[in-house]
Amino acid sequence: MIQITLPDGSVRAFDKGITPHEVAVDISQGFARNVISAKFNNTIIETTTPLTTDGSLILYTWRDDDGKKAFWHSSAHVLAQALEELYPNVKLWVGPAIENGFYYDVDLGEDSISDKDFKTIENKMLEIARGKHDFKMRSVSKTDALAIYKGKNEYKVDLIENLEDGTISFCDHSSFTDLCRGGHIPNTGIIKAIKILSVAGAYYKGDENEKQLTRVYGISFPKQKELTEYLELLEEAKKRDHRKLGKELELFAFSRRVGQGLPLWLPKGAALRERLENFLKAAQKKAGYEMVVTPHIGQKELYITSGHYAKYGEDSFQPINTPAEGEEFLLKPMNCPHHCEIYNTRPFSYKELPKRYAEFGTVYRYEQSGELHGLTRVRGFTQDDAHIFCTPDQLDKEFKDVIDLVLYVFGSLGFENFTAQVSIRDPKTPEKYIGSIENWEKAENAILNAAKDKGLNYVVEEGEAAFYGPKLDFMVKDALGRQWQLGTIQVDYNLPERFDLTYKGSDNELHRPVMIHRAPFGSMERFVAILLEHTGGNFPLWLMPEQAIILSISEKYEKYAEKVLNLLENDEIRALADNRNETVGKKIREAEMQKYPFMIIVGEQEEKDNTITVRAHGGEDLGTISVSAFVELVKKEVNQSLKTFK
Repeated sequence: MIQITLPDGSVRAFDKGITPHEVAVDISQGFARNVISAKFNNTIIETTTPLTTDGSLILYTWRDDDGKKAFWHSSAHVLAQALEELYPNVKLWVGPAIENGFYYDVDLGEDSISDKDFKTIENKMLEIARGKHDFKMRSVSKTDALAIYKGKNEYKVDLIENLEDGTISFCDHSSFTDLCRGGHIPNTGIIKAIKILSVAGAYYKGDENEKQLTRVYGISFPKQKELTEYLELLEEAKKRDHRKLGKELELFAFSRRVGQGLPLWLPKGAALRERLENFLKAAQKKAGYEMVVTPHIGQKELYITSGHYAKYGEDSFQPINTPAEGEEFLLKPMNCPHHCEIYNTRPFSYKELPKRYAEFGTVYRYEQSGELHGLTRVRGFTQDDAHIFCTPDQLDKEFKDVIDLVLYVFGSLGFENFTAQVSIRDPKTPEKYIGSIENWEKAENAILNAAKDKGLNYVVEEGEAAFYGPKLDFMVKDALGRQWQLGTIQVDYNLPERFDLTYKGSDNELHRPVMIHRAPFGSMERFVAILLEHTGGNFPLWLMPEQAIILSISEKYEKYAEKVLNLLENDEIRALADNRNETVGKKIREAEMQKYPFMIIVGEQEEKDNTITVRAHGGEDLGTISVSAFVELVKKEVNQSLKTFK
């Protein structure tokens, strides 16, 4: 008999060789019908895999993320089979599940795929799926695996050559076989709805010096209804695409001459950024932060000391050489080394700590052109960076205070639905990290304790830590249910050692401070992009570049429009007047497009009564009121959305 531990902590005894499906049947017949994947002792397996040792078993349905992963990975196999049948000269490379759906990278030779071919591929996949073919895993020796692909597919040969003999497996279904690690649904019949979403170029191994392959993206569901809902969501996402909205609202632009991944902030976008900055600066001031400013470049030696050169030096922007021989500078990839040097400008006593240095510092990292995407993936971005230097005794309180600051930011900007992710190191790959095991353990425990004490809904992700320390990331769900990483807090014992940072303790001896890295926005660029898509461009009223637009019925009322504008500006309401010689209807339509929260219409009656007629974005008529009443209305709405930081 073997002992199987289930997620609820219960332990059940079964005969050796029992499968996850049979365990599910033992729990409930109804539950078993929905189980499509499993994890045994932290390894994803099939529901038909025999269990031969004691261990922990998790059973997944379509509703679980890991269940979806198995479903979509299996769908990638079906896509690969369809492509082989439709394009006989195709060479397959890899086909993983992704956050939403799957893709397969292929070499089509002389053939090509365009959107007109999508329906044909979908139909072929559905035809295969309806065959209800079982997915079956089998182990293959390295010699036999190479023999299958030698002279036929150099991409698979390369993959196999880098695998250890004894670890190689294939997955079969129908007449198709593929090199695969495992993690599949029971059979193809579960796949009921399929959509090919797009096709793109993708470099082999992600190396732009290698051959460009074709990447076919798709998504699948166990019900047609779910596919329909997903496609509706995609349509809404297109409307909210920050690149589209940024252009329409005149917030930012990109220029070929300036360079890829280097955004230009237009006046309205710059004003938006400034308000976000001022909002955070005000909270930071209350929380005891001091603003600093550091250069955009630093000597190479600075980043060698910090460890950033080893991380970014080879694959990012190359050193800048000065006329002086041997003198090299780098565009800064991070602000933290500069802040360490600010701390080092004078000695500190324990009584003077913590020191909290904040900066909206622009950093630069080279991203491949294919990975650039609007404001979410750029080569130059501004971090709302701060670094706290504190004693070990102060660490817990400081970390919790930063959590409070992040929650204040989210609350004021309408991000109410979020979880936290504690990212720790992968103990199996110690070469990826700097610093001692002891320091890593202290840092990881500090974050976990703070997350527990603050009652955060969090998960632990192994291998997702920064190279210098563990971190707490906030994963926010937007209005469309998509998850984004926003805001990060990191504990770092390593950089203080690398920069020999000290403070004099109560014992009159020198001690090492602990360093906290934090950025509630993450980066201004990415944050604005996500905020744009979350709100659809309808920002909270306190943040809007203009809160109202005054529309005069004709040029006769321009002076009254200017009077109203001055009154609003006196009360710090951001507004502008549209006195163009156009119809009021056209002005309203354009104001709606520009997403002005309020449209103020002035004409003969308004001038006579010293009033304004107000229309809210979306069409709600707020009637004819005094300017002072409108000011109170705006201030009330601002106060409701802008939280108070204590």
